Amino acid sequence: MLAKVLQFCNHTWRRFATGLCFAVFGLGGLVMSLTALPLLKLRAYGEPEKQQQMAKAMVQRTFRFFIGFMRFTGVFNFAFPAREQLQHCRGQVIIANHPCLIDIVALISFVPNADCVVKAHLWRNPFMRGVIKSSGYISNGDPEGLIIDCERSLAQGNNLIIFPEGTRTEPGKPFRFQRGPANLALRTQNDMMALRICCDPVTLIKNEPWYCAPPKKPTLTIEFLRAVPTTSYQTEQPSIAARQLTRDLEAYYNKVLESNGKYKT
Repeated sequence: MLAKVLQFCNHTWRRFATGLCFAVFGLGGLVMSLTALPLLKLRAYGEPEKQQQMAKAMVQRTFRFFIGFMRFTGVFNFAFPAREQLQHCRGQVIIANHPCLIDIVALISFVPNADCVVKAHLWRNPFMRGVIKSSGYISNGDPEGLIIDCERSLAQGNNLIIFPEGTRTEPGKPFRFQRGPANLALRTQNDMMALRICCDPVTLIKNEPWYCAPPKKPTLTIEFLRAVPTTSYQTEQPSIAARQLTRDLEAYYNKVLESNGKYKT
């Protein structure tokens, strides 16, 4: 009986703490947009690239604090073994599956010089648009300019985080990848760095309300799978090469999914 009461109290607390964390995240973004980020613009006036790099570094520190806050409140456990392989990474395309709402926050918290493609509707979000705009994150609202913006970011030495599915992973369903990441890697002649994100038990999935906390505290793990060379695909026509690379990535990730992360070669 006591064990059930404790479990109920823990579950109730984590639901409350999840709401608290989301409130802290939203208000933190708004406060940064109104205070620290405008000061950065003044400090790096006339140097937009420097200003964006400074803003990215500030966002990374803020996201690192947020991850620590979620751990402190008991909402999540975190494990980032991929950090070691990526600590010297520069100008790379980083791909990962996308099971959880906070995946991008976790990735930006430790990936050096992190840049990312942001859904266009977030540019209208009053809590986040200042952060997104100041940091120079890339909008997917202009498909024609998207690749050019991504190429520019990679040339500046940023590591570009992309979710090939284009949306959150649906539990129990095979991966379906879009061709954008493959097109980008081939056009810039970059290898890809493949990561696996695992949330156990699953939570904050697509179409699930934030307050549906699982009975057990979830652990979000981000591990490095392997580098994906693109040289061998360069001999094909660009459209054919992108389709083949996308199919190969999709098949690889599905094998990783089926093996619960044990398949990595």
